[in-house]
Amino acid sequence: MSEIQDKPQKPENYLLWAILSTILCCLPFGIVSIVYSTQVDSLYFNGQYEAAAAKSKSAKTWAIVSAVSALVFVIIYLILVFAVGLTGFLNGF
Repeated sequence: MSEIQDKPQKPENYLLWAILSTILCCLPFGIVSIVYSTQVDSLYFNGQYEAAAAKSKSAKTWAIVSAVSALVFVIIYLILVFAVGLTGFLNGF
């Protein structure tokens, strides 16, 4: 078999998602996602296919964690704003 046939398909690096989750969502988790996503291509082209796939999976996971944590933060913030507003409204009576 030739080397081309043995070479698995390059995994997605999720760099775009990592950058978007860093900018729009949660900075610390997004940075972790960027670090993992930048390692995917170099590992793949060095023949470390399993490691590249693992880093790809980690990059995707941390991008999702970043987005979900931002969503949870927004929900908690809105609940607190509503509770404070409701308290202020009820105290006016």
